[in-house]
Amino acid sequence: MPDNGPRGTEGYASEADALVRQYESLPFADVHRHVLHLLPRPPARVLDIGSGTGRDAAGLADLGHLVTAVEPTAALRLRAKHLHPSPRIDWVDDSLPDLRLLAAREHTFDVVMLTAVWMHLDAIERVRAMPVIAGLLRSGGLMMLTQRHGPVPAGRRMFDVPASETIALAETHGLTCIQRLEGGDSHFNRPGVTWDRLAFRR
Repeated sequence: MPDNGPRGTEGYASEADALVRQYESLPFADVHRHVLHLLPRPPARVLDIGSGTGRDAAGLADLGHLVTAVEPTAALRLRAKHLHPSPRIDWVDDSLPDLRLLAAREHTFDVVMLTAVWMHLDAIERVRAMPVIAGLLRSGGLMMLTQRHGPVPAGRRMFDVPASETIALAETHGLTCIQRLEGGDSHFNRPGVTWDRLAFRR
């Protein structure tokens, strides 16, 4: 299957089967153990941007939340819908930096999650995306974001984004950093790969 989706999704459609095996092998609670205590009580309205194989959307739905799962790569989105057929998940074909479909719905969310997504956007796209994301959060809402550092896999599009840059950009749009964990472990034991785990309150 050709990788003809939005910029930043290069390499994902052609590796969809391998990614399903990889991502689904990691329990949702283990991957997000650093931030689960920040989640509001269910049922909250949660937006999972770049939902991939649906692991996180399903984990959130199992907790009782109502999840809008955004995934622009059809090969992943279709597999996710098959793997996780929860009535609490609304699957949406949309993409950063503009999220045009979601913006047109004029809904707001209690939580916005971006797991391994932000580093796919270049500097201009990040500046465009942050006010869109902030606008989708209700007052008092939570944004949880992870960003990757380290060697870029062949065929992928990624940028090394300092946590300080993301925090400063978020602050300009009314988001306050409430958790900053930098250089964390890689669940896939990839040499040289670390993760920042950031949380913000609007």
